[in-house]
Amino acid sequence: MSNHASLDRHRDAVLWKLDGLDDEALRRPMTPSGTNLLALVKHLATVEYGWFCTTFGRETEPFWFDPYTEDMSVELHEATADIVEFYGRARAAADKAIDELHLDDLGTSWNGATVSMRWVLIHMIEDTVRHAGHMDIVRELIDGTAGDHPRD
Repeated sequence: MSNHASLDRHRDAVLWKLDGLDDEALRRPMTPSGTNLLALVKHLATVEYGWFCTTFGRETEPFWFDPYTEDMSVELHEATADIVEFYGRARAAADKAIDELHLDDLGTSWNGATVSMRWVLIHMIEDTVRHAGHMDIVRELIDGTAGDHPRD
């Protein structure tokens, strides 16, 4: 079992929440703050790059948006497929960092704190689970689908 099997389980749940919905539903704001499924995927991609790559001095792709102010929103010009692929690339870059670094290796977070890969891995499991829960509620509001994996 990999160091990030639990993270992968919840990453997969995030992607499953998108299955079968059209672009309008993926972008539909379902809370007063505007939370929608696609924006949550964009946010998770951004923070995976930030925590697993930037923290440890590893390369990330250039963002086409401000990651501090625009990661929780999706503009009309941002294609759904592009955001899902962005999440896939962020996951791959994060997986590479997880595989190549030791759990006790240290990095510097966006706020200047020194953190270990172990801490980052636990934090990202927490963050992914939190947002997967948001996505579960949003998806249920859209079409009644609930849960963390498809049911037979």
